[in-house]
Amino acid sequence: MTPAARDPLPLRRRPAVLLATAVARLVVLLSPRRIRRILSWVRRGAGPATAEQALAARREVVAASARCAGEGCLQRSVATALLCRMRGVWPDWCTGVRTAPFRAHAWVEVDGRPIGEPHQDDYYRRLMVVPGLPVERPPGR
Repeated sequence: MTPAARDPLPLRRRPAVLLATAVARLVVLLSPRRIRRILSWVRRGAGPATAEQALAARREVVAASARCAGEGCLQRSVATALLCRMRGVWPDWCTGVRTAPFRAHAWVEVDGRPIGEPHQDDYYRRLMVVPGLPVERPPGR
């Protein structure tokens, strides 16, 4: 996979993006089960992300981190999800594989569509997903 294009990041957005990428760097060192547990806990209370919100977060993460702009798909996807959560929303966080040739990948998606990914929607078979939670509405609305 080729490195993603990197746009300049406005100064006012850097602290949140750098925090998300730093936390993601630590989270990805954990086992898959712990990563899913942490992300499931973090997503609580967030509304569903739109494709535009998720793409904006992904672009900012890529702009701030050379590792996330390159082959660091796990850190990029976790950082994107965390940055979305800082903004009160959550995309579906996914990991998956393809078999011919074998390749593992991690990404975020909205409405079943990978965000900012060069491959088609069904290119990878999802193995683990931390989906956004439906928005709970008070009764009678």
